[in-house]
Amino acid sequence: MEEELKCPVCGSLFKDPILLPCSHNVCLACARNITVQTPDGETPVQSRASGSSDYDYLDMDKMSLYSETDSGYGSYTPCQLKSPNGVRVFPPANHHRHCSLTCPLCHRSVSLDERGLRGFPRNRLLEAIVARYQQNRAAAGASSSSAVKCQLCDRNPVDAAVMCEQCDVYYCNACQQRCHPSRGPLAKHRLVPPRNPAAAGGGAASGGGGGGQQPPATARKPATCLDHEAENFSMYCYSCKAPVCMKCLEEGKHNKHDVKPLAVMWKQHKCALSQALNGVSDKAKDAKEFLVQLRNMLQQIQENGVEFEACLVAQCDSLIEALTRQKAKLLTKVTKEKEYKLKVVRDQITHCTMKLRQTTGMMEFCLEVLKENDPSGFLQISDALIKRVTSSQDQWVKGALEPKVGPEFDLTLNTDSLLQTILVLDFCQGKVEVGPAVPAAPLLQLEKCCTRNNSATLAWRVIAPPSNPIEGYILELDDGNGGQYREVYVGKETVCTVDGLHFNSSYNARVKAYNGIGVGPYSKTVVLKTSDVAWFTFDPSTAHRDIVLTNENQTVSCNSYDDRVVLGTAAFSKGTHYWEVAIDRYDNHPDPAFGVARINTMKDMMLGKDDKAWAMYVDNNRSWFMHNNSHTNRAEGGITKGSTVGILLDLTKHTLTFFINKEQHGPTAFESLDGVFVPAVSLNRNVQVTLLTGLEVPKNTKQ
Repeated sequence: MEEELKCPVCGSLFKDPILLPCSHNVCLACARNITVQTPDGETPVQSRASGSSDYDYLDMDKMSLYSETDSGYGSYTPCQLKSPNGVRVFPPANHHRHCSLTCPLCHRSVSLDERGLRGFPRNRLLEAIVARYQQNRAAAGASSSSAVKCQLCDRNPVDAAVMCEQCDVYYCNACQQRCHPSRGPLAKHRLVPPRNPAAAGGGAASGGGGGGQQPPATARKPATCLDHEAENFSMYCYSCKAPVCMKCLEEGKHNKHDVKPLAVMWKQHKCALSQALNGVSDKAKDAKEFLVQLRNMLQQIQENGVEFEACLVAQCDSLIEALTRQKAKLLTKVTKEKEYKLKVVRDQITHCTMKLRQTTGMMEFCLEVLKENDPSGFLQISDALIKRVTSSQDQWVKGALEPKVGPEFDLTLNTDSLLQTILVLDFCQGKVEVGPAVPAAPLLQLEKCCTRNNSATLAWRVIAPPSNPIEGYILELDDGNGGQYREVYVGKETVCTVDGLHFNSSYNARVKAYNGIGVGPYSKTVVLKTSDVAWFTFDPSTAHRDIVLTNENQTVSCNSYDDRVVLGTAAFSKGTHYWEVAIDRYDNHPDPAFGVARINTMKDMMLGKDDKAWAMYVDNNRSWFMHNNSHTNRAEGGITKGSTVGILLDLTKHTLTFFINKEQHGPTAFESLDGVFVPAVSLNRNVQVTLLTGLEVPKNTKQ
């Protein structure tokens, strides 16, 4: 309540308060300080609040100014002061002027008549409440302590030396210098000696009128009329909403107004105020309950925050643990690859060292034989030595002095998508109040779902869009043998083509949608069967730049005298597949190569030179199988213009076999093939071939 009892100008408790027409109160002394001059005959500017006010000023703005000695009004001077609350204060003037007063709260301005500030009624009710409040506060202070203590001392508070009327805080000298210096914004605050609670309490108990104590409310002098000081208020003017005396009714401006007895209106207004207070009391009760709810919510937020932080830490720890496990698996793969390469190189070193030792020993023996001068003895062993040397030379075939593995690791770890997912990891804000929380199951459009070769195209649509927009879809396929599903597409499109599937296989496909709330249910499963045999062409996107493709990428030639590689558009990892290559042009007996390769095989050398290709290279008389530059199984019989070379890749048996003119050429070329393979051809400018696909698999192959 104390804020209601403080003057808006000086910030202290009201002293001699007067009631302004806007129903706000100011101290009488403060009213003198905020009175300003207006030019003769000018009406003060009203604030925006004046237009909507319920108060009727009548002809108050037209009243003349009273004398300086009676009014004590001030006039404008260049020296402007401010009260502690920031309201401008003007010193008294020395000339008769028109003056006005502006309310410091609502900024309503009103002109003063000849009575000056005496024209405003004195708010004796407020004055009595202030006096009673001061007495109660003094009594409370006296009951709590015999001396006023500093309110800012941390430990063992000492007696207060001053009190700030605006802050209503007691300070000792040290705390006043530290917390309330007499400079800056606090320079205008009024520091007074602390009230003596014992003296205040004693004065209140004595009930006397001395010692500056306010008289009790029951001893207040009845209020008198402003216009007729000898007359007490007895009636209430309903039109002016103000108490009046009998003379005001007989000879004043209220004689024609609607008036009622003062006691009747007093009781009526008390009843109205009580009813209004009941409503405010209910609101205050609700506010107290709301504050309790908010304080309980503070505790709940604190507890839920701790619990949620622990849950978040657990989730992140589980992600870190899963990443750590996956790191261990990947490191194991790298270790196996490293050990494999080391074993191959060590075996090759051992083998090469043994052969080199044998060759060196034989060479040294031959040199010693050459030093002998016995012709008959030399001729006895020369034939055998010549055969041994020739045989030893044949052991160092082309590729024997080349490493079987490279130092590079053909392993690539793509973490871009995972890193992007981690970077966008965030909370889903908000809750869906109406409608499904997640999208409904999509509907697969069977008329648009189809297969071609080892590719499958699927299309779907949403039956009923949810309240939250769909962010994307997840398409899953099994392994073609009824095994586990795996994600093959995640995105916003509703049509997707999946390449690289197994031939002659049946795949189960399903799709689901997701949004910011979560992932919806799966659609119904659709079964898609890939082609029994492969139809494909040469792939221009992976071919060497010297390769020339014609006949809708089915015929290939080359612009270079060096061998260049071109791959097919199909990839095989399962099943049995057969295709042929027809020789359209064959000049100067070149060595074209035919077979299979990995997608990353070298394109600027003969097929089979590296460890990523398995091939047969052939001329017009004979052929060899080659992998990792190792030549094996020389076979008689070659190719001419019009010949066909067949390639049989059996991934069920993991073998590769070659045919020339429909007849198997040599034994099974390669075994233990595993992984993904693409058809491949290498040739130079002396050769042109055409690809033939979709053929039946030959029967009765020999090992």
